Amino acid sequence: MVPIHVVGIGLSGQLGLTDTTRTIIEQATVLVGSQRHLDFFADHPAERIALTDFAQGLDAIQRHLDHVSESLVVVLTSGDPLFFGFGRLLLQAFASDQLCFHPHLSSVQLAFNRLKVPWQDAQIISVHGRSLTPLISAWQKGTEKIAILTDPSNTPAAIAKLFLSLDLPIQYDFWVCENLEGTTERIQKIAPAILLDLQFSPLNIVILLRRPQESQDKFDQESLSLIGIPDREFYTFMDRPGLMTKREIRVLALAELQLQTHQVIWDIGSGTGSVAIELARLSPSSQIYAIEKTTLGIQLIHQNCEHFQVGNVHCIHGQAPKVLDNLPQPDRIFIGGSGGCLVEILDYCQMRLDLQGIIVLSLATLENFYAAGNWFHQHDWCVEHLQVQLSRSVPVATLTRFAPLNPVMLIRANRNPS
Repeated sequence: MVPIHVVGIGLSGQLGLTDTTRTIIEQATVLVGSQRHLDFFADHPAERIALTDFAQGLDAIQRHLDHVSESLVVVLTSGDPLFFGFGRLLLQAFASDQLCFHPHLSSVQLAFNRLKVPWQDAQIISVHGRSLTPLISAWQKGTEKIAILTDPSNTPAAIAKLFLSLDLPIQYDFWVCENLEGTTERIQKIAPAILLDLQFSPLNIVILLRRPQESQDKFDQESLSLIGIPDREFYTFMDRPGLMTKREIRVLALAELQLQTHQVIWDIGSGTGSVAIELARLSPSSQIYAIEKTTLGIQLIHQNCEHFQVGNVHCIHGQAPKVLDNLPQPDRIFIGGSGGCLVEILDYCQMRLDLQGIIVLSLATLENFYAAGNWFHQHDWCVEHLQVQLSRSVPVATLTRFAPLNPVMLIRANRNPS
């Protein structure tokens, strides 16, 4: 006979158990679980082991097995014991043939079914005594569905505060599911800004469902800053929301371009058009040419131009330098992406750029940084290099830490006056 049976149980208590699991519990010589779980069986005659300390609980189970003949230990756990549960520790302490598991519905199953949302493609993240890094990574990837197992420190409010601090160009519907299967069950969709001031039952799970970009909240144009638009305001790639020139880097690049009025500016490798939009808003008298090779990128640039109500950005679809022939002579060139053609692009820009013009490159790899630096050296340009390593503050429960952005290298170059 298997000596240890691990039974998952929900807030409905005995009512949610099958006849088989009820029979197993009735035959138990010892019941193990939290006080909340043990209270479901207040009249049970078996010995009780309250799990206030996991290590002590495991030792108590072993002592019972050693001293009670024909013992039957029943461990009561929440939901599925092998889903971020006590089952993992039991498997570390006892041989697998000593254990038998009887799972109940997990909180994740219950939550998605309450919301009537298929969840086979959801990412499940536990921040219960764990790092928040996997959650930040999921947001940066734009994961569509996320289930978050919380704890007393990483509460729904703390999660909302962290999300808002990251200033990501995506939005989620936040659902807080409390006391699932219990008499006080409650399911609420709450905006993250409102969540900051709310408290919930300790028995909660947070479900995040990414919103389509078309439904993102609109902003007041008059309240938008003149420079340094927040990343979250841009339409971006659904599967790579972080693939854009970040606000802090944009501000530095704009300064390095030394903009003037009535200029022609090329933005090569424009991506979502974030730099082109900033250029257009800063210098309405200038004409900005956003060159992007991907169809989706061109669509995003059009969306962002409409979103920010700029009319002086011209979208050019194709691979540089091939598509640059018919463009007017540039006074400034920003290169945010080269599609593997960096040297060819620089060769072409040298022929077309105004003699007093400036090129600014934003580079993420050492190989491109070396290639660009070598090219400018060979062609006798004046060059300034700027290595940018930035970190943004993010909340961690009641504390604050810095989360680094990817390092970026900026190069500003102009022709040698000699």
